Amino acid sequence: MVDASKSPANIRTVAKRAHVSIATVSRVMNGITTVDSKIAARVMKAAADLEYTPNTQARALVSGKSGMIGLIVSEITNPFFPELIQQFEDETVKRGYEMLIGSTNYSTARMTQCIRRMLERKVEGVAVMTFGMDEALLLELSRRGIPVASVGTPDIDSITTIEVNHRQGIQEAIQHLAVMGHRAISYIGGSLDLLVGRQRQDAYIQSMAQIGIPVTPDQIVQGDHTMDGGVAAGERIFASGSIPTAILCYNDLTAIGLLHVISRHGLRVPEDISVIGFDDIHMAQFTVPPLTTIRMSCSTLATTALDALCLGSSQKPPAPIPVVPTHLIVRQTSGYPRQGMPAVRTSSASPVTV
Repeated sequence: MVDASKSPANIRTVAKRAHVSIATVSRVMNGITTVDSKIAARVMKAAADLEYTPNTQARALVSGKSGMIGLIVSEITNPFFPELIQQFEDETVKRGYEMLIGSTNYSTARMTQCIRRMLERKVEGVAVMTFGMDEALLLELSRRGIPVASVGTPDIDSITTIEVNHRQGIQEAIQHLAVMGHRAISYIGGSLDLLVGRQRQDAYIQSMAQIGIPVTPDQIVQGDHTMDGGVAAGERIFASGSIPTAILCYNDLTAIGLLHVISRHGLRVPEDISVIGFDDIHMAQFTVPPLTTIRMSCSTLATTALDALCLGSSQKPPAPIPVVPTHLIVRQTSGYPRQGMPAVRTSSASPVTV
């Protein structure tokens, strides 16, 4: 055990204890495999005995490599993103990297701070997993020669764009409801300022058209991707006096807020109204009843993004980058339409087109 009163170990004390040069300790700590295995083992034992932790910032100054990647997400309060962060961390550790996390909260100022931190820490790549990133900030990373893999942003030549097939899962959800007999299917959307908000709403409209039902404006209620937003949108639906038999939600948090409203109005899910979410966050399994939702795999997102960054490689990303799929997960919030009430909404409004 190291005496706490003594100064922290450094590369020189490790070299002295292992009876090797400082350069040898440096090579071992940087994972260079040309060092004799017995010598490397002796160095690692000396480092462990002395509780030596390499100074990664100093190592980055010397080698020009930080061994760190950046991950930028939208918000920490949405359970989808902590689950995504966990998958990224698991995958980056497997690949021998550390992770630097930034959260934008959809703020340009916060986005700028995230980018500055990434540059200061000399990250070797950045995965942008937020659906509202400023294009100029992404280009700044690319201009500095830092590989960037981004989801939910327009195509930029110097940046690898990861495509999510939102339509696949939404199409499965609408067809699932249609097979059970639903025709009055509404949608609570997210912000149309975000590409993902537009993509999911367009997928809903197109999927409804595939089952022969044109969507009218009163079938779409805008939310804000939060539980509070789900509550507010649900109350607007009830206030309209035209209650659908099924509601597809932009994400699981919206759906959870909606479940609360339906219960507050004395109705049951799915007997009176079917509800479907999107994301398949962990808590979706534990709502009452368990939420039918569309899964977008955090593991697949993490693997796809890190593969696209080609960390430690001079090769270009694989072409084409795999499309991240989405799939319907059927639980207990979707069922047959309520009996004795019209299944088809009537409206004089013009259909919505995309």
